[in-house]
Amino acid sequence: MSTSTAPTAAPANTRGRVIGASLIGTSIEFYDFYVYATAAVLVFPALFFPSQNEASALLSSFAVFGAAFVARPIGSIVFGHFGDKIGRKGTLVASLLTMGIATVLIGCLPTALTPGWEFWAPALLVLFRFCQGLGLGGEWSGAALLATENAPAGKRAIYGTFPQLGAPIGFIIANVVFLVLSLNLAPEAFQAWGWRVPFLASAILVIIGLYIRLKLVETPAFQKVVDKGEVAKLPLARVFKSSWRELILGTFIMLATYVLFYLMTTFTLTYGTTASDSDTAAAAAEAAGKPFNADAFVPGLGYTRNEFLIMLIIGVVFFGIFTLVSGPLAEKYGRRKMLSWTTIGIIIFGLLFVPLFGAGQVGVMTLLILGFILMGLTFGPMGAQLPELFPTNVRYTGSAISYNVASILGAAVAPFIAVALWQAAEGSTWLVGLYLSLSAVITLVALRLSKETKDVNYEGNVS
Repeated sequence: MSTSTAPTAAPANTRGRVIGASLIGTSIEFYDFYVYATAAVLVFPALFFPSQNEASALLSSFAVFGAAFVARPIGSIVFGHFGDKIGRKGTLVASLLTMGIATVLIGCLPTALTPGWEFWAPALLVLFRFCQGLGLGGEWSGAALLATENAPAGKRAIYGTFPQLGAPIGFIIANVVFLVLSLNLAPEAFQAWGWRVPFLASAILVIIGLYIRLKLVETPAFQKVVDKGEVAKLPLARVFKSSWRELILGTFIMLATYVLFYLMTTFTLTYGTTASDSDTAAAAAEAAGKPFNADAFVPGLGYTRNEFLIMLIIGVVFFGIFTLVSGPLAEKYGRRKMLSWTTIGIIIFGLLFVPLFGAGQVGVMTLLILGFILMGLTFGPMGAQLPELFPTNVRYTGSAISYNVASILGAAVAPFIAVALWQAAEGSTWLVGLYLSLSAVITLVALRLSKETKDVNYEGNVS
């Protein structure tokens, strides 16, 4: 009597494990970035650039903020290489550790107010911020591939929203932590040590993320490439040779999303919490013992830090809701069509900055809600859109480079440009809104030049 043994099925990642592993990494990614972005506005100018006037210190703080974006394309090449050579799982673990350790070290860093650290504190802040960027360069693409390469047929865009949902979650956690600290600590205590807590607390999230990711198995799409012996020897060279057009289109498809993202978070917090008149600003500077230059002052909205953080958190709730809504819409109508209509909405939205910012608290809250709704609708489908542009054996590298080069063009310079435009317009936001609209026009052109990717062969196709 003969017996036959059925072939053992390859181990698969459960839906819950895919959601958890892709969501936790991007939640940490955006938590870390929001923590820094918030600190860059609220405390870093005074702590790391105390010898500069208020406007210059803020611009210096944003310049360090941009250092991570310079590092991100480098990280995308390094982690993309290993992600396409050895697999998604191990690369995701390494990117998470790089990002998390750098964030914790920022929380341990002495400030420039510490004797002997006047030079080293800002220099090390730049270094740790750069290391954050290296880890971030490989994080998003790996998480997006983890989700979409494990997705059932016809659900890639839906699964692709899992890592995208980490953005609003990370934002809410980071800003709730800052809000709780600021409500329970005196301003002097928050300035002295309270700002460190969010950076140090990220270690908890990193430990949870590592626990989940170490339980993963390799994605089916990449495993097919390995089984067929079609792993690219040099993914970077291969992707530039076979998919250079997709690299360019992917970068500009992501441009408006990044500009909108950082205008809605970093710039609005700066503009919203800046005094609305020079007398109030002068009194606040005197109370803080800081010099005040009336000639360099530009007016903002005059909200307190806590008031505006609460408004931002409310807005980001809509970001999360519409990130989830975007997945089914992108499956039904296609990525290209849905993103095109959303981008047209962003163009119009940029032209509404002045009337909405000038309409009191209702107008500001309306602007935040509309902006974050558009953010969810444009960011959600990117988890599927960018990876679908590239073959499996260079997908990590290709999507990572597009995503992170776009971060330089769209996000690294967005807060810096927005502050400069706001100052150039002497307190008006019309140039900032126009900047957003023009960025969206570029994205719309890239979308119209691209092809619909909804039905592309995703598993095992190689360049």
